[in-house]
Amino acid sequence: MDNFTFYSPTYFVFGRGTENEAAHYVTRFGGTKVLIHYGGGSVKRSGLLDRVKASLEASDIPYIELGGAMPNPRSGLVYEGIDLCRKEGVDFILAVGGGSAIDSAKAIAAGVPYDGDFWDFYSKDMVITEALPVGTILTLAAAGSEGSSSSVITHEDGMLKRGASGDAIRPVFSILNPELTFTLPPEQTANGVADIMAHVFERYFTNTKDVEVTDRLCEAVLLTMIKESPKAIKNPEDYGARANIMWAGMVAHNNLCGVGREQDWSSHGMEHELSALYDVAHGAGLAVMFPAWMKYVMKHDVNRFAQIAVRVWGCHMDYDNPENTALEGIKRLEEFWGSLGLPLNFRELGAKEEDIPFMVKNIGLKEGEHMGSFVPLYNEDIEKIYRLAL
Repeated sequence: MDNFTFYSPTYFVFGRGTENEAAHYVTRFGGTKVLIHYGGGSVKRSGLLDRVKASLEASDIPYIELGGAMPNPRSGLVYEGIDLCRKEGVDFILAVGGGSAIDSAKAIAAGVPYDGDFWDFYSKDMVITEALPVGTILTLAAAGSEGSSSSVITHEDGMLKRGASGDAIRPVFSILNPELTFTLPPEQTANGVADIMAHVFERYFTNTKDVEVTDRLCEAVLLTMIKESPKAIKNPEDYGARANIMWAGMVAHNNLCGVGREQDWSSHGMEHELSALYDVAHGAGLAVMFPAWMKYVMKHDVNRFAQIAVRVWGCHMDYDNPENTALEGIKRLEEFWGSLGLPLNFRELGAKEEDIPFMVKNIGLKEGEHMGSFVPLYNEDIEKIYRLAL
C-alpha cells in the first residue's frame, strides 16, 4: 500500500424529505446569498425546485436561479454563471440535480474568485485551491460528484471534455434523498449504475500491492450494484434499492475505495471523447469502453482479473488457466450491463468507426506520451481499444 492522505469533509444529510432542510445547511456553512443551479424541467415538474426555494425563503435567504445544466455540461453556461455570481454578489452555490449540475456548479464556484479563465483549471492541470462553497441536492446516483473533489466540463470551442480537481470544490454539504430518484427512467438508472461501477474499476485495476482493504471495499460496492440495480429498474420506487445505489455512488467516488493505490482512469479519458463527440450519456459510453479496455490489458495481470471474476461474479477459478476465469468475469460484466439495457459496442451507442482517428488525436497525447497507469496506453493502443469496441 502506498502512502496517502485522505480528506473528505462533506457533510452528508441522507433520507426522506431532507431537501426541505436546505436553508439550514446553507446557513450552517456560511451562505448569505445563493445561486440555485439546476438542469432541465424535471426539478420543476417534480416540485423539488419549489421546495428548495420555499426553504430558503422561510429563512430569509436571498437567491437567484440559473437553469440549463445539461448532460456533459458546457463551458458557456459556466461563464454565464460566473458573471451572474459576480454581478449579484453570490457567496454560495446550491446545485440541484445530478452530476452534470454539480460539476457545472463546481466550475462556477472555482471561476468566481479566479482572475483568469476558469478553463485554465481544466486545460492546464491546475489544482483548484479557492472556490465559493458548494452544496448539493442529488437527484441522480451516478457521477459521485456530491462527495468528490472533481468536476468535468466540455468546452464548446473544440468540444474538449476535460476534468479539474481540488478539495476546494468538494461540496460542503450534500443532501441525499433516494425518493428524488424514483422518477428516473430505466435508461438513466442504468447509465448511473455503469458510471458507479466504472469509478470502482478505475481504482481496482492497480499495480499497487497489499491493498486488500480497498480491494474488499471495491468488491462490496460492485456486489451491491449487482444486487440492487435490477430491483430499482424493476420497481423504481423501491426505496431500499435506491438508497443503497445512492450511497454506493458516493462511496465509489469520494476516494475511500482508492486511497493508497495507483489508479488508472484511461477508460474515462477514452470515453470522454465519445460523450463529447456524440453527446451520449457518460455511463453508456463507459459500458462500451470498459470491457474493451479490459480485454486489451487483461494479460498484464491475469490474476487480478481472475480475482474480481471469482469474488464479484462468482466464477469458478481455473487454476490451470486463470485467463479462462478472467475472460469469464469480463463476459459476466457485459451480460450484466446488457441486462440493464446498456449499449456494449459502438454500433449500439451510435459511434462511428471513421471517427476513431479524430478521437485519438483529440485526446491530445504528444509523441511518447501515454495515458493510464495499470498499462500505459499510447496512441496506437488507444486506437486498438476503440476498434475492439466496434
